[in-house]
Amino acid sequence: MDVAFLLKGIVLGFSIAAPVGPIGVLCIRRTLSEGRSSGLATGLGAATADALYGTAVALGLTFISSLLANHGAWLRWMGGGLLCYLGITTFVARPTFQSSGAAGQGVLRSYSTALLLTLTNPMTVFSFAAILAGSGATDAASGFWAPALLVLGTFLGSASWWLVLTSAVDLLRARLDEHSLRWLNRVSGAVLIAFGLSSLASLV
Repeated sequence: MDVAFLLKGIVLGFSIAAPVGPIGVLCIRRTLSEGRSSGLATGLGAATADALYGTAVALGLTFISSLLANHGAWLRWMGGGLLCYLGITTFVARPTFQSSGAAGQGVLRSYSTALLLTLTNPMTVFSFAAILAGSGATDAASGFWAPALLVLGTFLGSASWWLVLTSAVDLLRARLDEHSLRWLNRVSGAVLIAFGLSSLASLV
């Protein structure tokens, strides 16, 4: 087993997750309003989807790539619609701080929505195909372990970023009052709606 591929995957996963996109906005907002566990679950949902697509690419499941290529537009419609829905519900959400027990009940919801949102982005699988090819993990001489370790590394790197982000954002929670959270909901909702509309507009 070449540990270098694991380390390379960790760096790639961290770097890929770090730019703030719709998942990042959701993660920050949920951490502040629902607690660190909900925010971390959001990030891990996205990391899981990345790992699933990465595993499919590593195993050479080309029919998945073909399926996404043929039905990518429908997936993007679903993803854009889901972003708009999440944006609207976030924009009108009542600004309340949930208790740890109530936040815990939303962990599964946070994980599943982020997982679905990432799975409806067909570019994820093509991004992983490029990463695997560029790293040399798909060379015949590299065997099974190289792509497996690279995919595992990308998941660990992505999860590490979400852990760092939610830990940092959680420190700000105590400083927010109801007025601040209301504006956070409005700004986050508007950004998510903008991401969703941008995705839908690209299909027109």
